[in-house]
Amino acid sequence: MNLYRTIRENDASVETLYEIQKSKFITHIRHVENEEEARAFIQSMKKKYFDARHNCSAYVLGERADKQKSNDDGEPGGTAGNPILEAIKKNDLTDVVIVVTRYFGGIKLGAGGLIRAYGHAAVLGIEKATCIEMTLFTELSVTIGYDLLAAIEHWLRQEEIRTEPADYAENVTLHLLLPPADIEKRLTELRDLTSANFSFAKGETRRLALPC
Repeated sequence: MNLYRTIRENDASVETLYEIQKSKFITHIRHVENEEEARAFIQSMKKKYFDARHNCSAYVLGERADKQKSNDDGEPGGTAGNPILEAIKKNDLTDVVIVVTRYFGGIKLGAGGLIRAYGHAAVLGIEKATCIEMTLFTELSVTIGYDLLAAIEHWLRQEEIRTEPADYAENVTLHLLLPPADIEKRLTELRDLTSANFSFAKGETRRLALPC
């Protein structure tokens, strides 16, 4: 996959509060890398809110979002964990865990009410978190003479190509960050701009976090 969506890593989870019919729904959402981290976070929330009636949860993991799990934690089947999971999926997020803690207010919400409440609480948490897109880029190091620098810098700005700091020596080496599928197109453009007066080397391919 060229990109996937997750939330920004934080030392602490994002927290929101939603109240309906005297019940309080406290949502915590956090970036996690694997099932061990997800389970540990869920357990930490259960420990923190040990006096709550329910600590319902869901997580989605993997670049293809192929690891998914939800838990109703005592609520009627399908009324808590699944709405939380669906909120994560509808926002196309992965590597995310959400725990919604419920303090019962004495008024029953019914199955439909629970589904809406847990789903809404999860969405509030997602909206407060910072969404990022983990996007594949390949580094292309391009070495040119100083006489071509102004023209290439103008092209970079015009095309909105991401770069890393250049190396200035006898010649200039620019470090371009390109989607892998764009490399051949950009090399063709560089040949036209420079009359093929440049050399290049492909570097590593890695993911960068971009705002959603």
